[in-house]
Amino acid sequence: MTLATKTYEYERWAVEQIGRARQRIGTELSKVIIGQENVIEHLLIAILAGGHCLITGAPGLAKTLLVKSLTQLFNLKFQRIQFTPDLMPADITGTEILQQTDGERKMVFVKGPIFANMILADEINRTPPKTQAALLEAMQEYHVTAAGICHSLVEPFFVFATQNPIEMEGTYPLPEAQLDRFMFNVWIDYLPEDDEVEVVRRTTTAEPEPIKQVFTGEELQQFHGVVRKVPVAEDVVRYSVRIAAASRPSPDNSLDFINEWVTWGAGLRASQYMVLGAKARALLYGRSHVSFEDIRAMAYPVLRHRILINYRAEAEGVVIENLVDRLLKSVKERITK
Repeated sequence: MTLATKTYEYERWAVEQIGRARQRIGTELSKVIIGQENVIEHLLIAILAGGHCLITGAPGLAKTLLVKSLTQLFNLKFQRIQFTPDLMPADITGTEILQQTDGERKMVFVKGPIFANMILADEINRTPPKTQAALLEAMQEYHVTAAGICHSLVEPFFVFATQNPIEMEGTYPLPEAQLDRFMFNVWIDYLPEDDEVEVVRRTTTAEPEPIKQVFTGEELQQFHGVVRKVPVAEDVVRYSVRIAAASRPSPDNSLDFINEWVTWGAGLRASQYMVLGAKARALLYGRSHVSFEDIRAMAYPVLRHRILINYRAEAEGVVIENLVDRLLKSVKERITK
């Protein structure tokens, strides 16, 4: 069997495995997580595509539990970092210390908590820009720099950062450059009453069953390559580019509501992440091609933190979800004309 044949056989196997994994993953996560199907789907898509996620939600909605459970599915190393105003870059990246070995003194680098596969950056907007910048280097370059020396991170490497939308006192809003590095902004809301009842019932009785591993970290890394090879038609790619371009206010933009309500629109990474997320979503649904519906489904988590609305929109009660709804409808109408 040639190398090309082996590669093809593996890719076909990987596509089948990802398509079947959706139900298995849902079964395992249901042992500890109730509801939140859309949230779980978006986080899984980000993991399969190799992207980082910003998770926004009120306290007590199981954000930490969800991320930790996902790491157990893939047998990844998990680290939670609580971000505080006094947290320094060395507290997360690591630092050099003077160590004496066999009578000889030398500087040794002690790795920080960022040297793990899955990082939960809890309340990331509570730490100053200097520490946020250290995390940004890790997210983008997959290494950290200490004393002028680069130290490679363990792969696969994901940052899932949480933000509390209620408490804004004493916070440092993330700059647009760092927000853009997050593939998705996933919003976690309160559960329906029946789901809340089930959560209370389960958490006040017996301990939950342990989550079983579905894939290994090595397989997950290989899946990243498979996701990128999913075919996508040029019209579908162009559709994602038009959505991102239509979100930018400018004199040439014919969408009046964008010019009126938006300060800053989505950049090139938005269309890249929409297509990449759509590829992962297609595989997750057992398809080997990307549809327009996949792009539309990815538009919400991709654009949620990339479109900045102005004070006029806030005064009129406009929320980002409604704006994306209207944006998708307008772009669709342009295409069908």
